[in-house]
Amino acid sequence: MQPHTVHEKPTVFLVGAGPGDPELLTIKAVKAIAQATVLLVDDLVGRGVLAYAQPGARQIYVGKRGGCASTPQHFIEQLMIREARRGERVVRLKGGDPFIFGRGGEEAERLRAAGLEVEVVSGITAGLAATTSLGVPWTHRAHAHGVVLVTGHAHPGSSGPDWRSLAKTCVSARLTLVIYMGVALARCLQEELLAGGLPADTPVGVIQHASLPQQRHVVTTLDALALAIERECLGSPAVIIVGDVLRGLPTAQSCLSEKGQALA
Repeated sequence: MQPHTVHEKPTVFLVGAGPGDPELLTIKAVKAIAQATVLLVDDLVGRGVLAYAQPGARQIYVGKRGGCASTPQHFIEQLMIREARRGERVVRLKGGDPFIFGRGGEEAERLRAAGLEVEVVSGITAGLAATTSLGVPWTHRAHAHGVVLVTGHAHPGSSGPDWRSLAKTCVSARLTLVIYMGVALARCLQEELLAGGLPADTPVGVIQHASLPQQRHVVTTLDALALAIERECLGSPAVIIVGDVLRGLPTAQSCLSEKGQALA
């Protein structure tokens, strides 16, 4: 990031802050954060990430959390446009990756329509950090030939994902299902995925605060998903992993044989 000249279009940087652990930031993200004069910070950005900001940078919190008061998206977009046109070096700092359930696509479209340049800096998405923290992959030649990323938080007015169809696809194509923002819908997800054909003993992991010191998780089976979440008092932000890749977890065999035993 360099200061704008009179011949340059103002630029806004959409930067992925990763899952929370500042050590998982990319070098490019650290450089962008360090050179920003204005940072628009999402609620899920780890506090340690902001240690890389310069002392004089303005940090504006524009959090969005399900069930909580949220900053209107239109206000965030207008703020980015206004500050960039004033010559500020603007960084929109997002948890995870800007283009994976981070509204980065919407914001890039709005900024470009306003005549601004947009540069996107990728970040490690929470779903990947969640499985990695357990020591298992998204894909595995013996267990999963691909991965599906899906949100459990439907757009207002939308019916949301067709969970039964997703279940059938995951069975037929041997896919890992990674569900963001789905904890509040756990019972519905459980019922719909079972109705779609996923076996009751399909391994499921729920990881809260992935990559952070306060991370907690449980590994269970699909038919015990909702009960396990309630028993362990898990909540947002959390990622739900569904699929046989979890069978590779060293402690999963004993856990799964006991139908929903928690893993600390």
